[in-house]
Amino acid sequence: MPELSSPYRTHTCNELTAAAIGGDVKLAGWIHNKRDHGGVLFIDLRDHYGLTQIVIPPETGFQEQLSHMQKETVIGITGRVERRPDGQENAGLPTGEIEVYVSSFEVLGPAAPLPMNVFPEDEMPEDVRLANRFLDLRRGKLHANLMLRSRIIAEIRRRMTEMGFQEFQTPILTSSSPEGARDFLVPSRLHPGEFYALPQAPQQFKQLLMASGFDRYFQIAPCFRDEDARSDRSPGEFYQLDVEMSFVTQDEVFAAMEELLVPLFRDFAPEGWSVSEAPFPRIPYREAMLKYGSDKPDLRNPLLISDLTELFAESDFKAFRGKTVRVFAAPAGEQPRKFFDDLQDEARALGAPGLAWLRLQEDGTFQGPIAKFMGEDVQARLKELCEDEPGRCVFFSADAEEHKAAELLGEMRNSVARQLGLIEPRCYQFCWVVDFPMYERDPETGRPM
Repeated sequence: MPELSSPYRTHTCNELTAAAIGGDVKLAGWIHNKRDHGGVLFIDLRDHYGLTQIVIPPETGFQEQLSHMQKETVIGITGRVERRPDGQENAGLPTGEIEVYVSSFEVLGPAAPLPMNVFPEDEMPEDVRLANRFLDLRRGKLHANLMLRSRIIAEIRRRMTEMGFQEFQTPILTSSSPEGARDFLVPSRLHPGEFYALPQAPQQFKQLLMASGFDRYFQIAPCFRDEDARSDRSPGEFYQLDVEMSFVTQDEVFAAMEELLVPLFRDFAPEGWSVSEAPFPRIPYREAMLKYGSDKPDLRNPLLISDLTELFAESDFKAFRGKTVRVFAAPAGEQPRKFFDDLQDEARALGAPGLAWLRLQEDGTFQGPIAKFMGEDVQARLKELCEDEPGRCVFFSADAEEHKAAELLGEMRNSVARQLGLIEPRCYQFCWVVDFPMYERDPETGRPM
């Protein structure tokens, strides 16, 4: 909390406790909420730090004026701190023991009727929220998210500096050097017809730093990429922790990042969450794509994918023969038919023709849409995957392109695990995915690209 010596406030709206009872104070903030209880007006006054309940009795002479003010009006008040009546304390607020009886007030910023609520935080269409972002950011959840981001970045900077890294800012206007997306271009005023590019990453600049003899570099770097939005990335720009180290091995890079990430997540994880210990497991790329169907595997999910391509290589089942076939087993036997139909729809939305499945019966046979196509050797292998446990189900993907079969079942693996409640809760599980391929192959020519 800052030390205040201002004509507007002596304390913040999260600061007053029982120790301040009897004292005169000044507060400033936004009208968060209003309540009229039997002729006494209560206002929750909000600032960046929190809430204080202020009380305006009818004898003040300005109760009616305040009662008609629009929520989010900015006011400054002067008043006396009193203890809340017995039974009316609010244990959920740091200021929940006290309230402030207002003796005078000043309107610092009137508010017009609002296009959206700040409180209560009801659901609003995204276009309304973005058009009124200054109101959206006043809401408790987004406000807390920005504060959390600020604290995390400050802690990253502190820890990186303690580990011997130096922070440098690299240029924002540069020449075009395409990476994984299209460049954003900025026209040059001095050179008509020429353009700067916004950097997709500070790659070239940090390499210049290292070639110039700087030993350990880091930056909380903006990256500008003209690409579609992702679930974990805003369109247009995102920030990343960018790091370079001189004269080190891969193991030393991993150790440095583990030294940062483990305590960072422990410090900022929600209460009761666990964080995996260092060193993190190292999973080769091909193993990750096989077992998890993703190069970003969720290790909290116990379901593992197996490859049955060879088993179906000469199969009479044309839908699988000659294709990459991946499967996983899950305890989904008690689920209704709608569960499986919904998974089919989800797979189709991902571009697949559907999601084949089988259920192991009590009599040791399989039931499902493709059961009649499974020979004895295939059924024996599927029973192994089900651990001979009746009620377990096997899910399949098959595609002429290996990466499509892998990615589909990776998505469905996570979906099934979420719906069955198999994801280990309240934990962070880290790993390193190593040995990435240098290139992807062009699907038409097969050549590296």
